[in-house]
Amino acid sequence: MNTYSEQQRDSTYQWAEGFKKSIPVAMGYLPAGIAFGVLAQVAGVPVWATIMLSIVLYAGAAQYACLPMLSAGLPIGSMATNIAAINLRHVFYGMPLLTYFPANKLAKTYCLFALTDETFSVMTSLPHETRRALILPISLFNQSWWVLASAIGVMIGSALSDLVPHLDFALVCLFAILAYEQFQSIKRYFPIGIAIIALVIASFFTRDWLLLVAITICMLMILARGFWIQRKVGETHEP
Repeated sequence: MNTYSEQQRDSTYQWAEGFKKSIPVAMGYLPAGIAFGVLAQVAGVPVWATIMLSIVLYAGAAQYACLPMLSAGLPIGSMATNIAAINLRHVFYGMPLLTYFPANKLAKTYCLFALTDETFSVMTSLPHETRRALILPISLFNQSWWVLASAIGVMIGSALSDLVPHLDFALVCLFAILAYEQFQSIKRYFPIGIAIIALVIASFFTRDWLLLVAITICMLMILARGFWIQRKVGETHEP
């Protein structure tokens, strides 16, 4: 009986703590999600489709990018290719957190699906011993904020778009705030350095595919750094 009560208390604490950790994300998701809902209405996307995008796709930048593609009636294959390119960075998000995913397969699958920029930022700023317990609550609460915000944006409709132009910039502001908060927590200059270098290099080659080229350069630089570190470690351990 005591063991069961302790488990209940632990579970309640984890969900309460997960809710608290999701509040800073909510502060960014609410305006960004509302902006998405409003812009979706302006683009003529049906209400049900707007909500489903936030539930099934759940990728802020990709959802914003979907709107002009849906309005233009692009083929599914073309949209899927563009979304995959935008979300290419997510390939690296699961690697540092592999040991912290839940043991339950369904919960693990959901956490992998819901591992957005913001959730990754929050998780990597937590102490290692709390990550496994909090990754599911934080992931679920973060998506709930986004879906709620999208629904509010749909209800507001296009009126807000006329009053406040360039609403899609809310997502850029959210990324900037989270990047700053993560840097304050971890104090690592390497990610900022490669991002700036990759953007500068990519800008010399293209404008239309700037994001994709910059992400590709970032990936190559991260891999090169990983191989270099591995080689140095191997040389250190050589007799």
